[in-house]
Amino acid sequence: MARPLPAAEATGPKRRAAPGPKQGLTVDAIIEAAIALADADGMEKLSMRAVGERLGTSAMALYTYVPSKRELVDLMYDQAHAGLPHSYDLAGGRDAAVHAWTGDLWTRYLAHPWLLQVSFARPVLGPHEQSVLESLLGILHGTGVPAPAVRPTVSALFHLIRGAAQTAAESRAAATATGTSDEQWWTERSTQLATLVPDFATRFPHSAALSAAPPPADAPSTYDPVAHTRHTLDAALDLLLTALTKGRAPS
Repeated sequence: MARPLPAAEATGPKRRAAPGPKQGLTVDAIIEAAIALADADGMEKLSMRAVGERLGTSAMALYTYVPSKRELVDLMYDQAHAGLPHSYDLAGGRDAAVHAWTGDLWTRYLAHPWLLQVSFARPVLGPHEQSVLESLLGILHGTGVPAPAVRPTVSALFHLIRGAAQTAAESRAAATATGTSDEQWWTERSTQLATLVPDFATRFPHSAALSAAPPPADAPSTYDPVAHTRHTLDAALDLLLTALTKGRAPS
């Protein structure tokens, strides 16, 4: 039988509990707060201390759940890819499915531009990130792309999308930071270039010809750098997919 407590212990003040994790704090809550912080202020402002302040606690309290900022960024990166489709309808063919997959990933990158600051050379290999690759592989295998062509096609697609999204995100950030639109910036530079380098067309004839060429008929009518970059991405995708169809990819 358990020993009954002495009266002093039974009626006296309770001892303070040993230090432990803050009630209600979870790994998911920390990841969510970190993503919100990176979305709002960029990766430059992300720190364990800043995430802790957002959650109303200290940086030290977070280390009970996440060992370091590096592990936190890995968790953020994978979680930010959650919710993308696991598969795509192939009824419309390979190209339509690849464009749909591209559009979803493009939208996710622009919603969380800090994703593009996480190195692609050594991927996180989390389940959500892996699902993005798996869905693309499902499209390529499901539409008969030859096995030797799959790897270079996957690499080219990811580099195209990340590069285009990086350009769009940087254009948007520059306009916000400087208060000068891309259209204003290019107009000013073009005027200065004509004055400073009057023989530009002679020195750089191919560049001058490209600049003077009319835009594609289906190009956005207004100068929106994000829309124009997306239009260029779609055109580059079409070139890649056409080359794949004609067998110029490795086989």
